[in-house]
Amino acid sequence: MDSLSYNTPGLLFPAISLLMLAFTNRFFGLASLARQLLEKYRETEEALLVAQVRNLRFRISLVRFSQSFGILSLICCTLSIGLVFFQNLAAWLFFGASLLFMILSLVYSLLEIHLSTQALKIEIEAVLKENLYR
Repeated sequence: MDSLSYNTPGLLFPAISLLMLAFTNRFFGLASLARQLLEKYRETEEALLVAQVRNLRFRISLVRFSQSFGILSLICCTLSIGLVFFQNLAAWLFFGASLLFMILSLVYSLLEIHLSTQALKIEIEAVLKENLYR
């Protein structure tokens, strides 16, 4: 097995940082939308809003998992860099774990994006149905 250099795991730092920033922005957007929908529900008690809030709650949990795996990826990447000089095999293992956690983070993000588009589709269909009967 080739020796792992500092540069290899170091390449992941900018990618992980950008992913974490994107996930954090996504979380804040979802949290803001959830607050708006809850306030609207308190005023109108529409059944459609309950389904949307449930969807948002699940999507927020997906973003939380995305963030968690991103953080684990960053921790493993840091440990990998720290172990390059002392124990190259362990550095490789932590680097591999870092890549695995990054993949899991991206998969959860992909699931959240698909749920987001489904939520938009439901909302659009409701508006179209409402305007159809006017």
